[in-house]
Amino acid sequence: MRLTPLLLLGVSLPLLAQGAAKSAPASKYPAAPAAAMASIKEADLKRDLYAMAGDAMRGREAGTLDEMRASMWVAEQLRAIGVKPIGDDGTYFQWWNMRRTRVSTAASSVKSGSKALELWKDVVPTGNTEADGAGAVVFVGDGSDSTVDVRGKVAVVTMSAPPRAVLQEGTNTYEYRYATSAIQSTTAKFRGRGAAAVVIIADSTADIAFDGYAAIRSRGTYDVEGGVPRFAPTAAGAAGAAGGGGRGGAGGANGGGAMPSVVLLARRSALTSFKNAGTIEAHIRMERFDAPSVNIVGVIKGTDPKLKDEYVLYSSHQDHDGVRFETQGDSIWNGADDNASVSVALLATARAFAKNPGKRSVLFVYHGAEERGLLGSRYHAAHPVVPLQKIVAVLNGDMIGRNNPDSASLLGIQPPHKNSSELVDMALAANNLTGKFKLDSIWDRPTHPEGWYFRSDHVPYARLNVPAIEYSTNLHPDYHTVRDEPSRIDYAKLTRMTQWMYLTGWYVANVAKRPGIDPGFKLER
Repeated sequence: MRLTPLLLLGVSLPLLAQGAAKSAPASKYPAAPAAAMASIKEADLKRDLYAMAGDAMRGREAGTLDEMRASMWVAEQLRAIGVKPIGDDGTYFQWWNMRRTRVSTAASSVKSGSKALELWKDVVPTGNTEADGAGAVVFVGDGSDSTVDVRGKVAVVTMSAPPRAVLQEGTNTYEYRYATSAIQSTTAKFRGRGAAAVVIIADSTADIAFDGYAAIRSRGTYDVEGGVPRFAPTAAGAAGAAGGGGRGGAGGANGGGAMPSVVLLARRSALTSFKNAGTIEAHIRMERFDAPSVNIVGVIKGTDPKLKDEYVLYSSHQDHDGVRFETQGDSIWNGADDNASVSVALLATARAFAKNPGKRSVLFVYHGAEERGLLGSRYHAAHPVVPLQKIVAVLNGDMIGRNNPDSASLLGIQPPHKNSSELVDMALAANNLTGKFKLDSIWDRPTHPEGWYFRSDHVPYARLNVPAIEYSTNLHPDYHTVRDEPSRIDYAKLTRMTQWMYLTGWYVANVAKRPGIDPGFKLER
């Protein structure tokens, strides 16, 4: 699941009673073959998940050999199951490039007095744009005295604690999230004051996060050329905040005006040297380059002479966050729930369809670089391996193996995110016969602070008016941490979630009329 600022709401949330499912009885849809359903086995899911999310895969970070290794592993599993390749040149792969923009270590420079500082070791640029800042040093304490004249100078400031408490559990470590929030609030004190640059001295908590913050900031930002936009132009200003890097924080009482163009984080031990530096000079330069990523694509052809040219698309993403910084004695972000859980569920679903194909064809797409901004799905939606109008539905999953064993979420089930009532009815009917989950309605709401609907690979397809839903069991304290390990998955629940996804797709693959788009559907809030 794509990373955005996290507000963990916990797992004990109000649930949506499934009265809607009663209006869509199972007899309305063709029953799944018992042998196919029986082929979805907990032991297979567990075996595959330990392979895909084990330490040997090194967290499957997009644009690295680790993502390629995992992608080849998935392709080999599809081949063994009998799924046919439908990618470039008769392979299982659809190749495309990520456009990466990051601070150039070689071309950038920071000097404290006459001493050259090392980026990512001594100081960390908090932004991801080219900028220059130089001037005489002025030490401003914690920056709360707004009468200190910092115009044209480099303000050295001790970090202020975030204005609001940071949750103990959430994305990455507590110290990293604390540091990110504190940097924003401390920087905001210099809005409109004309400082040439700001050097923030970490406090004791942020100092623990320094190396981790540097590791994440050094990666920069990612995009894909020729892909479906992640956000509609009218919503880009509001939704773009989900991108992560370089946000200015809450200026609030500090008034309007420009933020400092150069903001650096420094270690706590460097306070004295920066205070006595006399001058500081920083030149931040960017570099842009392409790095390969890949979608894994395979098909099981349908049996009906006419309907086999239409496709049910099952969607996952194979990447996660890779090898980063050490925390709790571990440095591998395994991504067992996010999103090896769905990736192996698709393998089990493929086994079921290989045993008993449906009337329509079934397309399996593992999207690369979802964690970098839904890049693989944005690319495939714009360059599908089959005609887009032939894709009758997208069944996407993201994180389906954790939390309460009897609850789950189905995103795209209520306005404004619902784009196909007919597809939703099939999913509800399938749930009544498989997982029997109570559906948590909160995560699909447009008012949800996480914007959960917009953070996974169904979105580019929904934007192009393809019926789309997402299955999830929602966030948990191990999300985007080293603790998201195979040992923490609820495999019995994962099996039921897989059965639910499979049966929904079986319905879509076999009903006479493909699910339609609801009149007046509009994706954005």
